[in-house]
This record gives sequence, structure tokens and C-alpha cells, in this order.
Amino acid sequence: MQKDPDHSIVRTSYAVIYTPSRRRDRFPENCVTLASSAEEAIQKAGEQQNLHAAQVNGPSRSSEGFRLYYLVHWLT
Repeated sequence: MQKDPDHSIVRTSYAVIYTPSRRRDRFPENCVTLASSAEEAIQKAGEQQNLHAAQVNGPSRSSEGFRLYYLVHWLT
């Protein structure tokens, strides 16, 4: 049986998430831009553009086949 290539890449990272609301706790891959540090994520965030700095776990493959990132906490 062949292993899923995405199985071993789940990790904690800093990111900028595009979302109009901060109520959700998981986000599709196309809404997440990874950053190299918390400072970089905070610098790239912008409330007017619905961009929020966060720490996330992922990506993880959902049961529907989507790659998702899970919120650890918001940075701002």
C-alpha cells in the first residue's frame, strides 16, 4: 500500500489568512499564504483587505480531498 504524500508535511507555521470573518478555525489552502516569521505575517496582514495574521497547522487533507490549514491562534 502506498503512503499518502501529504501525510508527513503537516506542521505549525505562521501565515496570513484571507477571510472576511475570524470566526472559523479551518481554512482552504488557497486562502492561506505562509510567512517565514510571526513578524512577517503581522506586517503583511491588513484588516481592510480581510488579511489576518495567524499561526496554523497544516496542510492536512480533508475527507473531501481538500488541503486545509487549522488555526492555532490569531497573532493580532
